[in-house]
Amino acid sequence: MEPILCGVQAGTSVKDVPRVLSCIQPTGSVHLGNYLGALVNWVSGQHEADVYHGIVDLHALTVTDEPGVLGAQTLDLAAMLFAVGLDPQVATVFVQSHIHEHSELAWIMECTVSFGELSRMTQFKDKSAKREGEFVSAGLFTYPALQAADILLYDAQDVPVGEDQRQHIEITRDIAVRFNHRFGDTFILPKAVHPKAGARVMDLQDPTSKMSKSSTTENGIVYLLDENSVIEKKFKRAVTDSDGVVAYDRETKPGVANLLDILSACTQTPIDTLVSQYSQYGPLKKDTGDAVIALLEPIRQRFHELHNDPAELSRLLSVGNDRAREVAAATLARAHSAIGLLPRI
Repeated sequence: MEPILCGVQAGTSVKDVPRVLSCIQPTGSVHLGNYLGALVNWVSGQHEADVYHGIVDLHALTVTDEPGVLGAQTLDLAAMLFAVGLDPQVATVFVQSHIHEHSELAWIMECTVSFGELSRMTQFKDKSAKREGEFVSAGLFTYPALQAADILLYDAQDVPVGEDQRQHIEITRDIAVRFNHRFGDTFILPKAVHPKAGARVMDLQDPTSKMSKSSTTENGIVYLLDENSVIEKKFKRAVTDSDGVVAYDRETKPGVANLLDILSACTQTPIDTLVSQYSQYGPLKKDTGDAVIALLEPIRQRFHELHNDPAELSRLLSVGNDRAREVAAATLARAHSAIGLLPRI
């Protein structure tokens, strides 16, 4: 399961700029595809909007069944988010399970969505089919209710997601419409939109497939914490083709195109310019590997600094948790009031 969950552009915040919520699951190491495809935009976007970035550890429970793993992965991911450039004084980085409003609103969402609607979700069908004969948690079935809570808690209007997540936004919208019809206008109806395009990074050993932790081999995956020698080796062994011509064509030369895409993203050099600079695959592979190393070295260094200082890392997370909780608490209180639940004394 890929860590990237969703991105949400919400209503106008107190800063009078759009609020953006993007979530990521702590289910494994962050790789180059995650970074160039999404996290780079998170970093640049923090200066353009009021951004909220959730580490959705509760969602990860659908694939986690070992004790002591999820907390460590959550801290690692938090360290990585700060290491890639998210500023805790600008971006609100929070842990989903630390904001109890997510779980509380999720139950209200479960009581507002029907069994039939959940049973028609494509992702549940696909993932449960892959686990045929294995344990399939009820959480995998009710997952869309929690995701709806994640979105609606922050008054989301525009939700930048990939095609595989569009159905989740549709059901979130249906839930919100039903709740508003029953109890009065409470939630803003979200709308799925295309996110800002990031670099498209493919597997180095199978350049027709996206770089993914689900790959059959790790030789084609570049992790942000890979040592320099490992990165060099992976690019040296990157699959290209046999004609030896450096040209950009995703259909006929996917391996070469992938190297050019990565090098372009790392150096901010137009692909046409790069094509004119190379006549052999060897130098292209070497320069691409070197560019990736130059990009990742400071990130890796900052990650280890934070990882070795858990008190500081926890402090940074608490700053984000407090800001996120303030927004989430107001929305949940609005929902409770609309329903007519007995106010707390």
